[in-house]
Amino acid sequence: MAKKTFLDFEQPVAELEAKIEELRYVQTESAVDITLEIEQLSKKSQQLTKDIYSDLSPWQITKIARHPERPYSLDYIHGIFTDFVEMHGDRHFADDLSIVGGLARFNGHACMVLGQQKGRDTKERTLRNFGMSKPEGYRKALRLMKTAEKFKLPVFTFVDTPGAYPGIDAEERGQSEAIGRNIFEMAQLEVPIITTIIGEGGSGGALAISVADQVLMLQYAVYSVISPEGCASILWKTSDKAEAAAEALGITAHRLKALGLVDKIVNEPVGGAHRDKDQMVSFLKRALGDAWRQVADLKPNELLERRHDRLNSYGRFTDTKVGK
Repeated sequence: MAKKTFLDFEQPVAELEAKIEELRYVQTESAVDITLEIEQLSKKSQQLTKDIYSDLSPWQITKIARHPERPYSLDYIHGIFTDFVEMHGDRHFADDLSIVGGLARFNGHACMVLGQQKGRDTKERTLRNFGMSKPEGYRKALRLMKTAEKFKLPVFTFVDTPGAYPGIDAEERGQSEAIGRNIFEMAQLEVPIITTIIGEGGSGGALAISVADQVLMLQYAVYSVISPEGCASILWKTSDKAEAAAEALGITAHRLKALGLVDKIVNEPVGGAHRDKDQMVSFLKRALGDAWRQVADLKPNELLERRHDRLNSYGRFTDTKVGK
């Protein structure tokens, strides 16, 4: 049984789980039947997890979104879609492995699917640049989306990135142009686009593959213009204020749903998506099916009009008159 990784605010649960593991070991090594005690402690652990997760701060949710055991794009692609055939390269410079994508089938329908992939261990994280894409990654994503448009296939995207890669080489190859081009092209792509924020939705790195007709967001994902640490470094000149920045940024799913930036929140299993990946895949597959049905039968002109109206509706303000 794989060892679970607990976050700092989950320590009471971690202690209970450690006791449960000790009792299971004792029961295995001896003839003593302590099944009832183990069941009672398991129920207590489950309830404690529910209590903790019922009142999370934005900073705690950010930590869950970054959990190293959280399902990544390829987990959802292989769990939800069939006949996946990965496509590589941007046909300009290189193949950026931080973005994966290709042809697949969703409930029997041909589609294009793509997403950001962080990597599980040190070797893979380095290979995939921790999910931070360079221009060739965004250009690969655009190539795949334009291919989908050519063959009239819906596009499913999965967002999970701290942000676009800020290195000199990325800037030299036109990082901002690649992101801007994707946003421009996605706004007028004549096929349905369904985006899901599955972990971190960071800045332009997220926006480059998330201009969509339907935007779904997992319950404990985050979506923001900048990371809490980056925001704190700008406002307070120290990343130590990241918790306060997370509160001010309004990065959680429920906050963004209230603002109309997200269409649907997909609930996660108790303790987060990483606690039961199979159940999370099942939840998301059902939600994607619902989202797909809402846009599947729209004609291109109806689709574009609906998408443009959606984009133009972003933002809230209150007009007040200032007295003399």
